[in-house]
Amino acid sequence: MRALVIIDMQNDFMPWGSLPVNGGDAIIPLINRLTDHFQHVYATMDWHPPDHVSFALNHGKRPGEQLEIGHRKIALWPIHCVQGSLGAELVSPLKKEKIEKIFHKGIDPLDDSYGVFFDEEKKRSTGLYEYLKKKRIKELYFTGVATEYCVKYSVCSALELGFSATVILDACRGVHLKPGDEADAIKEMQAKGAAIVTSQNLLKTH
Repeated sequence: MRALVIIDMQNDFMPWGSLPVNGGDAIIPLINRLTDHFQHVYATMDWHPPDHVSFALNHGKRPGEQLEIGHRKIALWPIHCVQGSLGAELVSPLKKEKIEKIFHKGIDPLDDSYGVFFDEEKKRSTGLYEYLKKKRIKELYFTGVATEYCVKYSVCSALELGFSATVILDACRGVHLKPGDEADAIKEMQAKGAAIVTSQNLLKTH
């Protein structure tokens, strides 16, 4: 069985949001079309507490800087997707009636979570892995934002956990903090075993 996973299509990641992904809103109609071709559709949401460790302002720093915590460095971002805020809501044109279940990530104030399965330290599960195993779903198709962060981390984790992973590339958008980031992310996902397709090919074959 297969499922469509919609990554972080939230207001704060749209061009009008606090952490804008250029063209993020342009993929909404395409994602809506794709949902009609999947029996199972899931969505993920960043769901941060106000004191989240990744918020630059909480450390008196600027977005784009890094912070060293223990044995690792984390990237600092603008305040975004705060629990219960308008910015955290799924963007209104998204066809939400097709979404079977929503999984929240980035809940722990002391740990970030780009991927849809676990936080970065793998101390907290979102519940998605257990849910998919219960449903006997083995094939995952990914859309959403941002290609080089939450999409990439989610795809790589899915592969590590034994799922097949397909990225619907024209239904994703990158944040492009550095030139070449998105292209590098695509190469990394492919190298780890992900399939890269376009919606046109997918809609033709299903």
